[in-house]
Order: sequence, then structure tokens, then C-alpha cells
Amino acid sequence: MSDLGDWFRSIPVITRYWFAGAIVVPLVGKLGLINASYFLLWPDAFLYHFQIWRPVTATFFFPVGPGTGFLYLVNLYFLYQYSTRLETGAFDGRPADYMFMLLFNWICIVITGLVMDMQLLMIPLIMSVLYVWAQLNRDMIVSFWFGTRFKACYLPWVILGFNYIIGGSYPMDLGGRTFLSTPQFLYRWLPSRRGGVSGFGVPPASMRRAAEHQLGGGGRHNWGQGFRLGDQ
Repeated sequence: MSDLGDWFRSIPVITRYWFAGAIVVPLVGKLGLINASYFLLWPDAFLYHFQIWRPVTATFFFPVGPGTGFLYLVNLYFLYQYSTRLETGAFDGRPADYMFMLLFNWICIVITGLVMDMQLLMIPLIMSVLYVWAQLNRDMIVSFWFGTRFKACYLPWVILGFNYIIGGSYPMDLGGRTFLSTPQFLYRWLPSRRGGVSGFGVPPASMRRAAEHQLGGGGRHNWGQGFRLGDQ
């Protein structure tokens, strides 16, 4: 138990709470402590009966059973792996920026879920994080089942097909205009740590070094202004 506790505490803080919620909420539903129907995103219940918790519980809940247990465990693994990689990689030292990205993705997914009557939001949010990681590492060669190897940019579509097969999109390009900035209250709640590397939408390191060489020095961030999504 001590080793398990040490491993759990070693998970980056945002991923740790997300991962824990994705275990606790399905377990509560599985044990029948709360009727699982209260966890689902039902548009009528949310919009007309003011059951405002449903978008949150639908993000953590998954109906675990004999026919869905494997799919749940696989996506729990994807959550741990790719959220950890983003939080300790592209968003290292900037937990507020990572939280803002998750909140923005989540809001988009909730709106889509209400429009398209999607009752479970766990897998869409995990896929959004995996997609961001794949785009930031698009030329990396990754391995999947049976020894298949391909570029990371194709990984979300492979896993999307995988989820579809065993279980019955978020456009983004590196660079471009700035549309969103992380709210300052998130920086007060989750202060940045100097020494973080890259960020959401930042070109690969080789491109940044070339740009800095042309400009004659390393670009310094203004930490007081907030880190913009899509900024170069």
C-alpha cells in the first residue's frame, strides 16, 4: 500500500485528481451507493430540472460492467499516460494553463453533449487531451497493439477506431492567431513555476531554436500577462 500511495502522489496534481475522480465516481455507481442514472448528462434534467451537477459527473462516470470493463481500463490508462505527459511536458510549470485548456475542452464537450445527446463525457475529454499531445508531438513514432508503429499525429484516429470497435475532434494547428488567454484567477489558484518548457500550440524545439537564433536571443515570457492558447 505504501508503494501504491507513493505512486499516486507522484502523479502531477491535476492529472491526479482527474484520475482519482475517474475511479471513485464509477465505483460509487458500481456499488449502488448512488443511482448511476444521476451521473449521466441528460439535457432535460440539466436544462429544465436544474440538475447542474450532471456535466461534471458525466465527465468522471463510466458504466463499468462485464461488457465495458476493458474499455474503461484502457481509457483510464490513456488518461493517466497522456494527461501526465502534457502536464509534465508542454505545460510543465504552468498548471493554470493546463487547467484552462481542460476547462475549455470540457465546456466544448458539454455543449456538444447537450446538442448531440451524449450522456457520457469521459472518453471525449480523454481523447481531446490525447489529440493535443499528438499534435504537439506529431512526428514522434509511437507503438500500438501488435507492434504497429506510426506517427503520433495519427494516434487519436487509431484510438478513436479502437474505442468504436471494442465499445460499440478537436481541430488545432501549431501556431496561428491568439484567441484565448488563461484567466488570471487560475494563476492565483495554480501559480506558474519558472523553468517550464514549451506550451500549447508552441512549435517544436528545433523550430524555436532557429527562430531565436534569427532574433538574436532567447524569447522570454512575460509571466504577469498570462500564457495565451495558440501563442507562438
